[in-house]
Amino acid sequence: MNKVDLDIRGSVAHITLQRPHKLNAIDPDMLDGLESAAAALERSTSVRVAVLAGAGARAFCVGADIRAWAALEPLDMWRQWIHDGHRVMNRLSELRMPLIASIGGFAFGGGLELALAADIRIAADTATFAMPEVSIATVPGWGGTARLAAVIGIPRAKEMIFSARRIDAATAERWGLVNRLAPTDELEASVDALARQISAQAPVAVQMAKQCIDGGTPEALAGALAASLEDAREGLASFEERRKANYAGR
Repeated sequence: MNKVDLDIRGSVAHITLQRPHKLNAIDPDMLDGLESAAAALERSTSVRVAVLAGAGARAFCVGADIRAWAALEPLDMWRQWIHDGHRVMNRLSELRMPLIASIGGFAFGGGLELALAADIRIAADTATFAMPEVSIATVPGWGGTARLAAVIGIPRAKEMIFSARRIDAATAERWGLVNRLAPTDELEASVDALARQISAQAPVAVQMAKQCIDGGTPEALAGALAASLEDAREGLASFEERRKANYAGR
């Protein structure tokens, strides 16, 4: 059974962690699956937005499967497990199209690091978050320290990491860890609605805006390039003609 499923539905791609019996804990096969999904999306010219979720009702992802790395020698853990995880998280974070994390249930450790690699996080109002690594005498190893601090600020990141305590969904929203909450039974519909709204926009402009926000492309250059595209002419025409724009992605 594939531990990571990639399902492309029109302009929206769905990446799903398929290990619900283990609360979607990440093992090497899952890292490989996530990297394969990222590679497929990098090659796609039709996908405009991607959604990342975990199968099952209990967890988005509870982090790295301890059994997968506990037997590794320290150098092998550094060479393989930590290095591979960093590479995969960065690859997901650097996708051209926006990535939305749909978070139901637990998002712990490496699972929270995975969610932090997304551009937007929407969570069920019953979701729970933690960076518990210090409780087992290790530290976040897949970029979580920097990404968490960038999202919620250094003092709150230190509080979460140093204490290993769990925070509830309401706290996560108040701290800015998630963009917004949805009732558990409405989470999928809420995420899908946002994905459809994003996919209806001019895709190259959205992708360039992401690069500008992430610091990869100067705004002036991105604006000039966007204005030269066929989509820019379509956007102006649709506004003047008071109709819905039909963007082609070129």
